[in-house]
Amino acid sequence: QVQLVESGGGLVQAGGSLRLSCAASGLSNRRIGWFRQAPGKEREFVGSVTGAGQSTYYAGSVKGRFTIARDNAKSTVYLQMNNLKPEDTAVYYCAARRRTSYAGNDYRETNDYDDWGQGTQVTVSS
Repeated sequence: QVQLVESGGGLVQAGGSLRLSCAASGLSNRRIGWFRQAPGKEREFVGSVTGAGQSTYYAGSVKGRFTIARDNAKSTVYLQMNNLKPEDTAVYYCAARRRTSYAGNDYRETNDYDDWGQGTQVTVSS
């Protein structure tokens, strides 16, 4: 089982930036996804990164503003969030997929992932 811990959330003004980290044991070569959940809404896909970090996929709402990167030597995946908007306010989760992952699939459904972190709050003020 992969243990995941998110950090880096906080309060930021619109237009600002934050970098979230997802530290995990046993993370190397696992597909990692980032999701977010705003109050009263479904958990939604933000983006994912392949096991070696060679490919990334993003939701349309964050494409061009958010970037996912990973450092397998540090067992850490990052979500760099720029030009934040009030609608980005949510609890952000990282998730790991233990099943085999295939190239070209973005794995944007919550049931594509097996292990989840506890989440970190991001609040963007207008």
